Amino acid sequence: MHLFVNDLTVIDFSYLDAKRGIVGESWIVDVSLIGNLNDQNMVLDFGVVKSQIKRIIDSEFDHKLHIAEDSSALISKNITDDDNLDVVYKTQGLEFIYMSAPPSAYCFVQDQQICIDSVKPLIRATIMRHMPENVKDIQITLRPENIAQEYYHYSHGLKKHDGNCQRIVHGHRSKVTVMVDDEPNRDWQLYWARRWQDIYIGSEEDLDPALLELFTQQHHLSADNYYAFSYAASQGEFRLVCPKSCADVIDRDSTVECLAEFMLEVMQAQKPEQNIAVLAYEGVSKGAIAQSVVG
Repeated sequence: MHLFVNDLTVIDFSYLDAKRGIVGESWIVDVSLIGNLNDQNMVLDFGVVKSQIKRIIDSEFDHKLHIAEDSSALISKNITDDDNLDVVYKTQGLEFIYMSAPPSAYCFVQDQQICIDSVKPLIRATIMRHMPENVKDIQITLRPENIAQEYYHYSHGLKKHDGNCQRIVHGHRSKVTVMVDDEPNRDWQLYWARRWQDIYIGSEEDLDPALLELFTQQHHLSADNYYAFSYAASQGEFRLVCPKSCADVIDRDSTVECLAEFMLEVMQAQKPEQNIAVLAYEGVSKGAIAQSVVG
């Protein structure tokens, strides 16, 4: 007997890629349980699927930085004196990425790259450890949202957030809609899709010159080519060094509300005569709207 639940949850996360650098991603999760009927004549109660299995996926895979542990791009990972996990990664372009965070901010996958086929078996195995005896197997489907317009992959961290959004590198795959005079404007949508393709969006107030100097000197790098960010949040200390080529620093937090506001201000500065509305998405089916009124 098969029991299925589509659209169980969305995994919003980031991963390190040797070619692309830091990539924000959103995968929709469908599950199918295979097993015998229990004494309630069910494979598993839908309420359990929607609570327990969703909670396992959210806890172990959502809002984390996923790293392929067998990749040659992973230079080192070490536990520090403050119990953080430090990771150093080098892309094919010989650019370094450094992150220091509590171990709970990471998900390590035993493979050479992060992709649906590498993450899916780990999710299955993790869930199966918590299933009752009558559940014999579980099938996982991971799929990106079907987006028929412009979108971008972005990563960020929200230090003021009480939950897992505070982790300094987690991300989303997000479509963007820009309306000019109530009509979709592909030129602006393409602008943001290109500007924020595989981007890390950092806040000016989180820039850390001391961390930048320390890391670039240690690895014999030019500080002119990198940004360093750090902040303290309720889960611990977070630090990131990444190439300027994959980052955009803005003058505010990177909540989706602030991003929508920032996007609107950029467009208004270039086209003050236009009536503009921006629908900025944070992953799948959620986001914020900012709009201007001219005249």
